[in-house]
Amino acid sequence: MKLINPHLKYSTHQKILVAVDCSIFGFDSKTLKILLFRRKVEPLKGEWSLIGAFLQNDLSIVDGAKQILLESTGLSDIYLEQLRTYGAVKRDPVERVISVGFYSLIRIDELNIRSVEDFDAKWFDINEMPELILDHGDMVKDAIAAFQLKARHEPIGFNLLPEHFTIPQLQSLYESIYQTKRDSRNFRKKVLSLNIIEKTDLKDKTGSKKGAFLYTFKKKVKLKNKERHFLFDF
Repeated sequence: MKLINPHLKYSTHQKILVAVDCSIFGFDSKTLKILLFRRKVEPLKGEWSLIGAFLQNDLSIVDGAKQILLESTGLSDIYLEQLRTYGAVKRDPVERVISVGFYSLIRIDELNIRSVEDFDAKWFDINEMPELILDHGDMVKDAIAAFQLKARHEPIGFNLLPEHFTIPQLQSLYESIYQTKRDSRNFRKKVLSLNIIEKTDLKDKTGSKKGAFLYTFKKKVKLKNKERHFLFDF
């Protein structure tokens, strides 16, 4: 391979900045939520936005997104999916900025509260979000649509649940994802038929003295193609 001059530069006539913005979703056993942040810089300082930052020269786009999530939540091993690129010429009123959108699914019970507070962040129900800066509202809509599509084929929703959960909690999760109610008896039957969760000896007694058995996800289970739409097709 021909050696490349390390001092070689492309001739640039304008500066284009690259940013990474992430829609962070969580679940509180009742509703699907999104983590929003008060913007700390001008323009639009103090307005609600997704967590994001300009990409550093020594980081790949994916590594940049992981770094942002680590700094804002204190979590490193979490679900992260690249969404799409947002490049409208005037999407940012200050300079030409191209943003790569991501979405992430985290367990609220594992969240580093101090990190969130440092970022002046707050959880919002996805149906009660405030107005967001720039095109972040479009990013959230695209992220939800991509999340819903992915969840139809893969059990990624389990990334939002604690390690142990009840079947009603699982049902509430998927009802929140798809904004629709399901028959509890049919839902339980479908879930158990897929053999992707297993019952533990633990019980959740917050609702009654008798309690409800807690389940956990079989992480090594791979859904067969013929089963993929059986549970997750809402």
